[in-house]
Formats: sequence, C-alpha cells, structure tokens
Amino acid sequence: ILLISEDLDEVLALSDRVAVMYEGEIVGETRAENADIEKIGLWMAGTR
Repeated sequence: ILLISEDLDEVLALSDRVAVMYEGEIVGETRAENADIEKIGLWMAGTR
C-alpha cells in the first residue's frame, strides 16, 4: 500500500517504513519507529 500525505503524524501512525520523494527522486527512507520528524521535514524540503 502506498500512502501519500504531508501529515507526518498520520504517516508515522499508519506506516512501517517512510520514504520521501522530492522532484521525482527518493531522497530519504527510514523505518517508522526510527523516524526523526525533523530529518523527514528536511527531506520533504529537498535537503539531504
């Protein structure tokens, strides 16, 4: 199942893994239980 959302609380509650795409490329991936919301936010902004 692919879930697309900008609501990080929702994503982390419903997912086992999180991958962030920016401009057509996966810029980061992590397991939901190890997720760092600040780092995911940077990935969403295009910062690696």
